[in-house]
Amino acid sequence: MKALNVDFVLDAKGLACPMPIVKTKKAMNEVEAGQVIEVQATDKGSLADIKAWAESTGHQYLGSMTEGEVLYHYLRKATNDEVKSETKHPVVASNEELEQKLAANESIVVVDVREEAEYAFNHIPNAVSIPLGQLEERLNELDKNADIYVVCRTGSRSDFAAQKLAENGFMNVTNVVPGMSAWKGTTESINN
Repeated sequence: MKALNVDFVLDAKGLACPMPIVKTKKAMNEVEAGQVIEVQATDKGSLADIKAWAESTGHQYLGSMTEGEVLYHYLRKATNDEVKSETKHPVVASNEELEQKLAANESIVVVDVREEAEYAFNHIPNAVSIPLGQLEERLNELDKNADIYVVCRTGSRSDFAAQKLAENGFMNVTNVVPGMSAWKGTTESINN
């Protein structure tokens, strides 16, 4: 892989969501506006996560490259007039609230935005798997009037997804926090 000229290199290899984003936010405070940082990560979800975070904060996502297991993400720090304050999806539910709705057989749709491998080994029964990086191209698979509960591992990726759904006219979207990392309800996997 051709080495690119960057101002700051961030090693986030071996870290799972949301840590690559947490470290990227901190690194952005270390560089000047206009400078480019390279984020090295091994979490496949970081591809969609870092792009979505950059778009939500005004920083410029330049692109990503892969070499072996490592993803190299490139971001340009926004100038003060480009920066957006980071927003969160306003409607949030706890894992317990989602469990109660599922137990009561309420008419809801659970959308799991983790990567396919994460979903395969542990997911809520009947959850629809749409990884965050595929969400925009698969919006037509969801009913804009459905009661949608979005889950990921920690509530970070699902927050980006919930915002994206709301921006695209979905009326009843809820982000589930903390998500699968603390899920105590029923799960399925490719093994059962």
